[in-house]
Amino acid sequence: MAVMAREGWTDERLDDLNQKVDAGFAETKLEFRAVRSEMKAEFQAVRAEMKAEFQAVRAEMKSEFRAVRAEMRNEFQAVRAEMKSEFQAVRVELGGQIAALQRMTFQLFAGMMVTLVLGFGGMIVALLSQS
Repeated sequence: MAVMAREGWTDERLDDLNQKVDAGFAETKLEFRAVRSEMKAEFQAVRAEMKAEFQAVRAEMKSEFRAVRAEMRNEFQAVRAEMKSEFQAVRVELGGQIAALQRMTFQLFAGMMVTLVLGFGGMIVALLSQS
């Protein structure tokens, strides 16, 4: 097997190597800057997109909440009106029943009074006729 002679490191070869290493580092720096710049632009784009989406969601939620509030307000008004109507009907019905009860009480009282008067009158007549 043949052994190749190894060249020695001369100042000129070391300068070439140094320039190649410097060029490599410079290229790496440029690549990192490009990647950073690209990432920064992408993050800004994502932030802008997220901001726009959140604004759209907020607007949609506001609109939906307004609609729900209006619907609830209308439903509560309808329930109040229905309750008011039902309570008014109950008042009218109770008023009629109370009036009928008053008439019946008056009739019973009048009947009892007539019965008492006739009973006492009958007893007086009976006592007078016995004497």
